[in-house]
Amino acid sequence: MAGRINDDDVKAVRDAVPIDAVVSEYLQLRNAGGGNLKGLCPFHDEKSPSFQVSPSKGFYHCFGCQAGGDTLDFVMKIDHLSFSEAVERLAGLAGITLRYEEGGYTAGTSGRGERIRLVEAHKAAAEFYMDQLGSAEAEIGRKFLAERGFDQAAAQHFSVGYSPAGWDHLTRFLRGKGFSDKELITSGLAQDSRSGKPIDRFRGRLMWPIRDISGEVVGFGARKLREDDNGPKYLNTPETAIYKKSQVLYGIDLAKKEIAKTSRAVVVEGYTDVMACHLAGVTTAIATCGTAFGGDHIKILRRLLMDNATAEVIFTFDGDAAGQKAALRAFEDDQKFAAETSITIAPGGMDPCDLRLAKGDAAVSGLVEARTPLFEFALKHIVARHNLENPAGRAAALEEAAPIIKKIKNVAIQHESAVQLAGMLGMRDEQFVVKRIAQLDRWARERGNQPQQQRRGHAGPSARSGHAYEDIPAPSATPSGPALNLRSPAHITERELLKLALQRPALVSPAFDAYGMDEFTAPPYAAVRQAIMDAGGASLGTEDYLTRVRDAAPNDTVRALVTELVVEAIHAKTVDEVYAGVQLVQVRLRAVDRRVHEIQGTLARLGHQDAPEQLAAVQEELWVLQQYGRRLRNRGAEGL
Repeated sequence: MAGRINDDDVKAVRDAVPIDAVVSEYLQLRNAGGGNLKGLCPFHDEKSPSFQVSPSKGFYHCFGCQAGGDTLDFVMKIDHLSFSEAVERLAGLAGITLRYEEGGYTAGTSGRGERIRLVEAHKAAAEFYMDQLGSAEAEIGRKFLAERGFDQAAAQHFSVGYSPAGWDHLTRFLRGKGFSDKELITSGLAQDSRSGKPIDRFRGRLMWPIRDISGEVVGFGARKLREDDNGPKYLNTPETAIYKKSQVLYGIDLAKKEIAKTSRAVVVEGYTDVMACHLAGVTTAIATCGTAFGGDHIKILRRLLMDNATAEVIFTFDGDAAGQKAALRAFEDDQKFAAETSITIAPGGMDPCDLRLAKGDAAVSGLVEARTPLFEFALKHIVARHNLENPAGRAAALEEAAPIIKKIKNVAIQHESAVQLAGMLGMRDEQFVVKRIAQLDRWARERGNQPQQQRRGHAGPSARSGHAYEDIPAPSATPSGPALNLRSPAHITERELLKLALQRPALVSPAFDAYGMDEFTAPPYAAVRQAIMDAGGASLGTEDYLTRVRDAAPNDTVRALVTELVVEAIHAKTVDEVYAGVQLVQVRLRAVDRRVHEIQGTLARLGHQDAPEQLAAVQEELWVLQQYGRRLRNRGAEGL
């Protein structure tokens, strides 16, 4: 075994790879103010961005689902990696050579995580296939590409390759690279044969590497070239630990930046269609891989489109019955987008690849621009199914089409579509159609006013508040306090002070480190205060200060709160010593006032029956605290 990764190397990896650079490989980030960035959370479904990244601190936090952590935590969670696998992946990006504690430096591959090994096997396979495309045997593959308008440069741009027709060419190549037979079978690159020995899964085919959104090769699409190949026309990698066909989009690695920049995605049906679109200048084109466009694909695009008002998804489908069916299926998912959805169908039933070959690049660009709103396509399809020659047919078409118009997000377009539907149905009274759709809206609103628990079940307090602090145990040194109340002035100030102690420790040090646990009335905040203390205090100010605090947290819930406070913006236009002093004073002053109130209660109970010495001691403590409180009110931070 390679052993434990050296701590200094782990720190070097954390410092070397900016968290915003890593996160932006998976979702679009925009300015959130205060030096933070925001985007749609990749870990839960949401329509408005609650996921924030702090590049300066190296942490992320979702204020919706409470996911958070540093760069390594993000990579572990989004790609389902172990800690060591995440370190190894980021080390590879940063060009850092890792050292392993037990047995020293290990240049080999033993002990590396399975997912890392599978990705490395696919990377090596992609390079092998690309090299093979230049072989004499692959002439049939090069001819296939040329007939579709793709030259050598295009093949290289999309890393297209060729799998030799023999039984085990790739298998023997990867064995030579140190991969075991078990790894080859697990990766889907090889399969068991009747003899019990692994053989290549892909043989004599044109190969397209399928990459995830981060650019890693996770699978392949293979196109049949020869008549004697009895397999399917297209053969894809089977489901593996790194390849889930419902969660990948071919071309997303090439298209993601332009999709985020233009707020537009073009969904086509095949690998060659993606190639044709990109070469024609439509560089936002992507395609599914052997499956229908579905919910998981939508989640990928939404994180790039950010669901802004101008976002658009354009589907291209063949004009045949299968294409129309696919278009209607896509419309069923329309409401999962905040983006507008459109459809475009090439003349003569051609796909983008055929269109480019027949009429050139401009025709492909024109195809995309000549799109039709998907709801309009759906309306025409519905109306065409009914007999409009009689009143019953027109009424039936209206009842089926009205709910589609009701779903249209833009109110102005909804009204225009109602008028358009009246014309399609041959109804002179346009207002009748408008009113019928309005009735559906009214019904939906009335239903929406029902008690929430009647519609979808009752949500508990933590579900309503969006925070999960109820299970944070108060540290043993902390007296029990009130539950966390985000509207409480005391808790708001305590939260601000903790954010300062984590994000800007120099502004509150050394005073903060003298604050006791009982000065934080909310148990969650007292737990964070304890973690800061256990990490050495805010005055420590080392480069790994935040990591030390998170490591000192007693459980994952407290650790998540630490991350949240690190990422959450400080609520001040100017964060300086004056603002920090106000928070320090307010927290301390409330603690003093609470103690004064307690002592006054004690004096009331003692009366004049107890020993004079005890009474004098309590009165002296009260006098000292009152003087201290007066000084804080008069002098502010100077009185601390």
